Amino acid sequence: MGGYLIVGVHSDVEVTLHKGPPVFTEQERYKMVRAIKWVDEVVEDAPYVTTLETLDKYNCEFVVHGDDITMTADGTDTYHIVKSAGRYKECKRTQGVSTTDLVGRMLLMTKSHHQSSLNFSKEEAGEIGVDSSTRSPWTGTSQFLPTTQKILQFSAGKDPNPGDKIVYVAGAYDLFHVGHVDFLEAVSANGQYIIVGLHTDSDVNRYKGANFPIMNLHERVLSVLACKHVSEVVIGAPYSVTADLMDFFKVDLVCHGRTPIMPDVDGSDPYAEPKRRGKFKVIDSASDMTTKTIVERIIEHRLEYELRNKKKEDKEVAVFEAMQRAEQEQASRSQVQPPEEKEAK
Repeated sequence: MGGYLIVGVHSDVEVTLHKGPPVFTEQERYKMVRAIKWVDEVVEDAPYVTTLETLDKYNCEFVVHGDDITMTADGTDTYHIVKSAGRYKECKRTQGVSTTDLVGRMLLMTKSHHQSSLNFSKEEAGEIGVDSSTRSPWTGTSQFLPTTQKILQFSAGKDPNPGDKIVYVAGAYDLFHVGHVDFLEAVSANGQYIIVGLHTDSDVNRYKGANFPIMNLHERVLSVLACKHVSEVVIGAPYSVTADLMDFFKVDLVCHGRTPIMPDVDGSDPYAEPKRRGKFKVIDSASDMTTKTIVERIIEHRLEYELRNKKKEDKEVAVFEAMQRAEQEQASRSQVQPPEEKEAK
């Protein structure tokens, strides 16, 4: 749509007022958005309602949002000003991926979003996180259908350059957060081509327990691919870093963070091979953020998040029903001919 992307990120105060308590702090969100490979610039403390003055200040021709609706606390469309001025464009949002749904998974503590294997049917995918009480077409449950085209849109598609040092890291990378960004940024200081191996849902659940991972494998793939520090992703990587994997990708260094290393199912060290080759390094990103931290935040403020999701859903349902009534009235008017026309005939 354009050649330069500026992303406005709302403050904690604005998000809390219009939507509910944010999961991440504004500083965490600023850093995470800056780590997205398509983002050229970040505007901190952006107004919740986008104005023409904001667009002009940053020399933006138009604003882009997904095909869902976003509203203020009083139910006003946050983009009504730019829409009226013809400076609004819409893009298709990634189906089945929403903050509201992820929060719901954490609160419900279910495993329905997990994938039992890489080859699951459309019927199984359509049943992921189904909630019959959800009526809004914009806020709801995950029905994420991964495709090769979708992955290609996120992938850089570049091979290592001659002489590049190839670094391999592996993990769950669940609920991709600022701790992951800090770690991958630290890893990138050790090489030019960073490969991230993503463990399967069953492997992650084995070493993390409960209903982890919160995001299923294909959702995690897109999250990691969007990071500017990542060059390639191995989907469903083996838990133990094998000789075959290191040889195939010509890995020069394998890195791991400060988190404890869980043994493989047979009790072996998953990093035995890179350690044997002298190609293993522990990276200290100096970040204390973990996926567990995020879940604890959600659980601690459970009632607030449940209320946030309900308010968001209620506002969207009201708008959706109003849109349906308007369409029905328009259809009815078009079917009824004016009396003047009938007499003329």
